Amino acid sequence: MSGVADLGGTEGWGRVTTPTAAEPVFARKWESRAFALALLTMSRVSGRNRDAFRHALERLDRDDYFQDGYYGRWLSGAELMLVDSAILAPGAVEARTRRLRGEDVEELPVPEPNKPGYAPTAAGSLRTVEEPPAFAPAHVVRAKDTHPTGHTRLAGYLRGHLGVVETVQPAALLPDTHALLLGENPQHVYTVRFDSRELWGAEAEPFQVTAELYESYLEPVS
Repeated sequence: MSGVADLGGTEGWGRVTTPTAAEPVFARKWESRAFALALLTMSRVSGRNRDAFRHALERLDRDDYFQDGYYGRWLSGAELMLVDSAILAPGAVEARTRRLRGEDVEELPVPEPNKPGYAPTAAGSLRTVEEPPAFAPAHVVRAKDTHPTGHTRLAGYLRGHLGVVETVQPAALLPDTHALLLGENPQHVYTVRFDSRELWGAEAEPFQVTAELYESYLEPVS
């Protein structure tokens, strides 16, 4: 899915800034509560599946993603996961908000929870893969030019472009299936180096871009 979060290589967002040590972790009290609610939701709904949470964030509309800020986005993502699992009825949060404002809003029926029966096979995201890696350092590879309809960690600006394998990383869960609760499907992971001019044309400022990419994202270049 090339969702609203896939901003790499797009223009008009200004300079990237780095938070300073003086900045508070939570600028407002509600942000810490939103953070806690999101973690609790991940734990109760999907076994702390961060890929499923990222998939929820990707499905937010543009207003929820950008205008509500970082922790507003987390809160909306948690709500979407709760609706997906039928713990909340669609519109339940909005209806409760209106009732707290004194509006006469009809109570929504409480749905029958449909929490997915999905649990990780081990802690963390690293796994063991018996098959040897398909690629090695210095191999030239191409990021596949695919257009998945679900979650993926293959950024849109890398698709179809050539890169060089720098490092073979430990195998890890495949986000594309893990996010949808369709299985862990662990794969080898590679650090791949791309030239900026390969990605954005000969007029681009020369620099190197590295990305951690799963084996199924790559194809060999003969």
